[in-house]
Amino acid sequence: MRVVTVCTKPFAGQKPGTSGLRKKVKVFSQPGYLENFVQSIFDNLPNEVKGKTLVLGGDGRYFNDTAIQIILRMAAATGFGRVLVGRGGILSTPAASAVIRKHAAFGGIILSASHNPGGPAGDFGIKYNLANGGPANETFTEAVYQRTQSINRYSCVEAPDVDLGALGETTIGITTVQVIDPVADYAELQETLFDFDRIAALLARPGFRMRFDAMHAVTGPYAQAILEGRLGAPAGTVVNAIPLPDFGGGHPDPNPVYAADLVTALADPHSGLSFGAASDGDGDRNMIVGRDFIVSPSDSLAVLAANHACVPAYSGGLAGVARSMPTSCAVDRVARSLGIPCFETPTGWKFFGSLLDAGKVTLCGEESAGTGSNHVREKDGLWAVLFWLNILAARNEPVAEIVREHWRKFGRNVYSRHDYEGIETAKADRLFAELRGKLPELPGAEISGMRVEAADDFAYTDPVDGSRSEKQGVRVLLQGGSRVVFRLSGTGTEGATLRVYLERYVADAALHDVPTQTALAPLVELAEKIANITAITGRNAPDVIS
Repeated sequence: MRVVTVCTKPFAGQKPGTSGLRKKVKVFSQPGYLENFVQSIFDNLPNEVKGKTLVLGGDGRYFNDTAIQIILRMAAATGFGRVLVGRGGILSTPAASAVIRKHAAFGGIILSASHNPGGPAGDFGIKYNLANGGPANETFTEAVYQRTQSINRYSCVEAPDVDLGALGETTIGITTVQVIDPVADYAELQETLFDFDRIAALLARPGFRMRFDAMHAVTGPYAQAILEGRLGAPAGTVVNAIPLPDFGGGHPDPNPVYAADLVTALADPHSGLSFGAASDGDGDRNMIVGRDFIVSPSDSLAVLAANHACVPAYSGGLAGVARSMPTSCAVDRVARSLGIPCFETPTGWKFFGSLLDAGKVTLCGEESAGTGSNHVREKDGLWAVLFWLNILAARNEPVAEIVREHWRKFGRNVYSRHDYEGIETAKADRLFAELRGKLPELPGAEISGMRVEAADDFAYTDPVDGSRSEKQGVRVLLQGGSRVVFRLSGTGTEGATLRVYLERYVADAALHDVPTQTALAPLVELAEKIANITAITGRNAPDVIS
């Protein structure tokens, strides 16, 4: 085995966000760029990595195969005893978490930019997951960042590329590379959670048809193997099933804008479809659609919690639930009715991981179409679809009726997110600086006919380890349980994305069917008056409404 040490230099601006490091492909493909970041990860691992197992895979986007070969050679130089890599370089994010946990791996490297576009001009990303299967904590990611600022070399083993298309083992130096079926462990886990016999009976029921849109992303093989293979759904139930490096030219984000074909099909009375679902680039997000009815992610989390007894794995009760701060308070009301705690955390799945590891929660979710449970330490798109199918099979009611019944019982948290994408960083910083400066004067103010009860910049103290996270988003809390939340997102690769979350609580069932944007119009007006979005950014309307 010949280990080569290559001299290099640090790159500026490599600080990873809550979902790892994301940049354009052209940035990652610079000589030494990926290598520097991977070496910085390895340099922060303890010495006992020797002989341990690493899990490696990604969502199949452009540069995925090249990156995997580089990382395999570097993992061998670092001394890992075994690397488990998905066939074809494929592993969905929740599947990677499942593999790490099942095989007691030391950790894993996941290659994805989630729901961001792919292709040569698109995005690429990388993150490290710990032995619990969840994203690395802030202490680790900060240490990696600091290393990227001083690194001067990286090491790799000279070796030919590994054939990722065939299951089996090969070696690079002293490291065994095992190409595994990317679906098998994940599918086996799902079968322990859900009543597959009952779901199969639903899928075979006359008059029930579903469609799953994989968006030419990573969940295609998983959905085909589970929905069409193990559960017997007709061939063709999964559409856009083949993962493509550019996601077929689409944007693999499961929302009504980018999955419009699915929404249109479920709205067509002649389609014969009863249920629709979609997942994103790396398989951790989901969208649920009934006949002419889109379920908001916040409502979906609340409905899953309220119907947990329909699913074998959760029928014994929930320890608690958790939601990210921008997610609507719908699940809070369910938690109160169940007499269980509800935790409000910053955005980022690692905050849920702490609660899950401590046994404080069973279900958790984010408004950005991510829901999950204690079965892995990532959000899980296909898991959410199976959960909904299990509920439909148990209750024998359509999606819309289940949600409306939920509203009648708990009230409706009318909810929407308005995204202003690619804002110049300086303008975004100015908007938040001015917004934070107004916080002391907002409580008690009457704006657009609504009274502000409280306003703050959300901070969180982890109840498990005591760590503190500051400046996680500006909350404006209104009389009657409504809210407006402002947050800058770190999931893009160019500029900043301003996310404005609008939530209006409506207890009166007679008002539940008022169109969402109509019901939220006063909150849109209030948000503009408070934040001066148009004046500062020059944007007259959001780029995406979800």
